[in-house]
Amino acid sequence: MATVSLMHPDAAAWFAKRTSSWRDWSLADLRRRKGDTRISVVLPALDEEPTVAEIVTGVRTLIPLVDEVIVVDSGSVDRTAEVARRAGAAVHHRDDILPETGSRPGKGEVLWKALAVATGDILVYVDADLTDFRPHFVTGLLGPLLEDPATLMVKAFYDRPLLDVSAAGGGRVTELAARPLLNAYFPELAGVVQPLAGEYAARRSLLESLPFAAGYGVETGLLIDTYRTAGLDAVAQVDLGQRTHGHQDTAALGRMAATILHTIHARVFPDRPTWPTLTQFERHGDTVTPADREVAHPDRPPMVTVAQYR
Repeated sequence: MATVSLMHPDAAAWFAKRTSSWRDWSLADLRRRKGDTRISVVLPALDEEPTVAEIVTGVRTLIPLVDEVIVVDSGSVDRTAEVARRAGAAVHHRDDILPETGSRPGKGEVLWKALAVATGDILVYVDADLTDFRPHFVTGLLGPLLEDPATLMVKAFYDRPLLDVSAAGGGRVTELAARPLLNAYFPELAGVVQPLAGEYAARRSLLESLPFAAGYGVETGLLIDTYRTAGLDAVAQVDLGQRTHGHQDTAALGRMAATILHTIHARVFPDRPTWPTLTQFERHGDTVTPADREVAHPDRPPMVTVAQYR
């Protein structure tokens, strides 16, 4: 008996036609398709000294397909900047980019500011904590963009070797927060396997026209806003195989989930503000005390509206 899909029909159709594998594009084919398109690979980094140099070195094996490798340091206290520079990356500190706009903590900030220092027509974002980086993480994401001018953003998905994560699914925050919320409010995006994937690529013309959500809400915000402004078929996704990276404790994942909730809520109910802090609890000896952390921050505006841009 045939299985009847309960997925939103637009999501099902998108999944069938816009999902591919990194094996679908060879390096030689991508070089032919590149033409005069300039490509920047951007690594947002915060205290990633053990892993960032190996990733930079791996990306640099793709030159001349890739034109530049950029590390944007989000305030590291270790030797992240030094080892990344020694490996051949152009390194920028968050605070030195568009200083007139000030600086905020979090991943969304460094991805937004990267637009002001990267020179690429296409930007490929790669997390700097990967422990098994392989060049096809970049080439797989570039394939749909170099093949089809109508493709504006490409999301990665991959197996994650963690005991409590399904190989075909996402991480804990994806399965417990992001996916249920997206399915409820944006069911057309239900076909996106890993909406929070830190590896994705997009055209500058798209990225500079969108707001960037704060912190770990940035991937969710960009996905929703791309769908809303350019349509579902502007997005594609690519299976990159397996990816391994550092894991965070449950409390940190709770704060990540709260930020993502705020990002989605702000797009569904823009006139209904939410409480900006998350209260968690810590034990100190015989005492349990509340620990309040801010998890909601304003979006950064589209980069094209920033006077100092370019």
